[in-house]
Amino acid sequence: MVPAQLSGPVLSLFRIVIGVLFVCHGAASIFGILGGNPATGGAVPFATWPGWWAALIQLVCGALVLVGLLTRPAALLASGSMAYAYFVVHQPHGLLPLGNGGELATLFCWTFLLVAVLGPGPWALDALLSRRRPAAETETPTPRESVVA
Repeated sequence: MVPAQLSGPVLSLFRIVIGVLFVCHGAASIFGILGGNPATGGAVPFATWPGWWAALIQLVCGALVLVGLLTRPAALLASGSMAYAYFVVHQPHGLLPLGNGGELATLFCWTFLLVAVLGPGPWALDALLSRRRPAAETETPTPRESVVA
């Protein structure tokens, strides 16, 4: 049995690793680095639909999930983009992910959905910002002096 105090840090590490992998996938497609786009081996031509835009979502959402900023919306967008990739690119070649090459899209889709539901964990900029916000809200505003006309 895993101690309860480990669940938050493990969730944060999970989010960080998934964010790094997604950033690498997007950077490979946009910049042609790290082996390039898996389909072409190079960079995807600028602004081509849907490949370049998908890579941009991977790069930006991956970075946001990595640092834990706007984690839930970024993870939800990433999950949706991977669902789109699966059903539009992979599923026409066969029903099951093992037969149509859609394993990575499926894994990313469900992984990001999990992050969107569970949140970023304690090691995230979202968590840091939420801890700072209540301190600023608890300060009592100074009463304004009444102005007599």
